Amino acid sequence: MPFEQAYAEVVFTTNLSGYQEVFTDPSYLGQIVVMTAPMIGNYGINPEDVESDRPRVAGVVVRELSGTPSNWRATGPLLEWLAGAKVPLIADVDTRQLTRYIRSRGAMRGVLALGEKPTDEVTKALAASPSMNGLDLASAATIPSAYTDGPTDAAHHVVAFDFGMKRNILRLFVKHGCRVTVVPAATTAAAVRGLNPDGVFLSNGPGDPAAVGYAIATIRDLSDGTLPIFGICLGHQLMGLALGGETVKLPYGHRGGNHPVRDLATGQVLITSQNHGFAVRGETSGVPGAKSLEVTHLNLNDRTVEGIRHREYPIFAVQYHPEASPGPHDAQGHFQQFLQALDTK
Repeated sequence: MPFEQAYAEVVFTTNLSGYQEVFTDPSYLGQIVVMTAPMIGNYGINPEDVESDRPRVAGVVVRELSGTPSNWRATGPLLEWLAGAKVPLIADVDTRQLTRYIRSRGAMRGVLALGEKPTDEVTKALAASPSMNGLDLASAATIPSAYTDGPTDAAHHVVAFDFGMKRNILRLFVKHGCRVTVVPAATTAAAVRGLNPDGVFLSNGPGDPAAVGYAIATIRDLSDGTLPIFGICLGHQLMGLALGGETVKLPYGHRGGNHPVRDLATGQVLITSQNHGFAVRGETSGVPGAKSLEVTHLNLNDRTVEGIRHREYPIFAVQYHPEASPGPHDAQGHFQQFLQALDTK
């Protein structure tokens, strides 16, 4: 099968396992992912451990690729699966050195291509490739039309905006007894209210949140206190923007399953799964420009905002992934927090 060139932002993740979930996470759309774990592919792939219908990464960089999987659940090797989706992979790279370079210089555009050195054609194409700043990828990651999952007699009906939603989020809502109507990213506030939900969920997704203006306006319209709202990752950033805040691009982002986050109300430290390159601007005192929001969680590595909450209404969001997959389950209590808000609606 011919090698497919890939032009995208180069980022790294510190996950030691869960590579199949990483590669199928729509939040990685438009990115070449460097795996910091030294061996990738040793347990192969299977149809259960996916977060969407196909690999979403633009390319993969590894230190050592295992060509022969060893796991009772494996249905095939990683390389064959990626090649079938036309996702290029390069192995035998010093990923430790590359990760240090990204940490010192920041995430940047890169290319995976054949050859001993870049040709003039490749160099020109790389320079012309889009920057992540100002890029709306939610419209590319979302679904074409709405669908519903969960029991028809569920105690709660949740409308979930799909900006690139991971499947495990939907699994957890259904597991907690919810009926979920998943809607495209550009769904209007009027259309959401027409579905008569008990609450609204804002999913994760790729790209620059400030470029998703249509969703920002919709969330602002919905944030009048009549419906509980819960956001994750991109949903967290969009909520911050909708209520008057700003977002900033991080130098190299947070990606992996071992990021420490402090709950400012209890002092508890959660080890969290994260995948984002942008953050809501703010500090423990609040979010500049968004007087209605208070900061609830803080990243202990760089003190960026990891959680926000409306001071009056049942509206809150977190930057990390409480559904994990892959990663720790420390933060799954946020789903219960949302369900309690639905009970009191």
